[in-house]
Amino acid sequence: MMTASVLFEERASMANKKIAIATLNVEKTLNSLTLEMVDLLFKQLLEWQQDDSISCVFLHGAGPKAFCAGGDVQQLYHSALSQPGGPCEYAETFFEHEYRLDYLLHTFAKPIICWGHGIVMGGGLGLMAGCSHRIVTERTRMAMPEITIGLFPDVGGSWFLNRMPGRIGLFLGLTAAHMNAADCIYTGLADRFIENAQKDTVLAELVAIDWQPDALQHKEQITEVLRHFEQQNHDARPADNIAVHYETIQQLTDQNNFYDIVDAITGYQSDDSWMTAAASALAHGSPISACSIYKTLNKTLHMSLAEVFQFELILVTNIVRNSDFVEGVRALLIDKDKSPTWQYDSVRAVPSQVLQKLITPPWPTNPLADL
Repeated sequence: MMTASVLFEERASMANKKIAIATLNVEKTLNSLTLEMVDLLFKQLLEWQQDDSISCVFLHGAGPKAFCAGGDVQQLYHSALSQPGGPCEYAETFFEHEYRLDYLLHTFAKPIICWGHGIVMGGGLGLMAGCSHRIVTERTRMAMPEITIGLFPDVGGSWFLNRMPGRIGLFLGLTAAHMNAADCIYTGLADRFIENAQKDTVLAELVAIDWQPDALQHKEQITEVLRHFEQQNHDARPADNIAVHYETIQQLTDQNNFYDIVDAITGYQSDDSWMTAAASALAHGSPISACSIYKTLNKTLHMSLAEVFQFELILVTNIVRNSDFVEGVRALLIDKDKSPTWQYDSVRAVPSQVLQKLITPPWPTNPLADL
């Protein structure tokens, strides 16, 4: 029998309330999102939002390795490959529906607890970012690695990267640098650290809450429970990567122009493995992606959340029609030679008209205009 890609459960709680549980359930692909999964989640969340018996939602991933490794990029690749340079029906529908789901999470009328254990990348981060209570664990590994496949940090990345301390968001977007639990909390992408072995106990404590009458009080009651667990787990929290590199990141990104920023990061030399990996990712990533990331973060700085998703949909639609995306996925995930042949060999070689075309709406009306 086929197993559902997303599992839904309603667990009886106190005061005639229930805890709703959504489980991303494709462990073999590290719970990577498909269009089916996005649509299932969206429909169920809308129902739970309207159901007065549901006090909160608990969102997590099946298996010990990942909450969600992102979108199922291979499906997006085959969609883009089938229509080179033109509309890619599956990919473009996927991104539109995914962004609607992410926006719903950001604006959801009830508390959502996201258990971000293991790998949380790309689209997984998009799910987690919008939740009201975001938990990271000792094995959380978070990143926005889109530059390595010719994309950009989407799913609201333009929103949350711009709200990090200093220019950390720009650095993370350009370098795909990995974050542990402490880094996620420092950058504002997570709220609390709790060891993964505590998950079932946390759920049991949530079920045992004597729920007050309204959703605002529910949020406060959940916060009280999670704070207690975080205090118990304080000593297991990993050491920071980003906080200790803050001044270095600020210096590298404090340049006269974008090209000098790229030169400073890629030219940085040290025996620090975290910084070296970050510099290498930018050096080998798509020059179009790097330019798009910088341009996008500047253009979206003062946009509302809805405007950010609308803008990102323009950019991602045009990018999946661009050959760098297909080539990036081919090199990393299909042939796995890790030697992509990008359209341009450096950020300075990317023509300004190419970047302008990427942010030009490809349709008369933005599909997310109703957000």
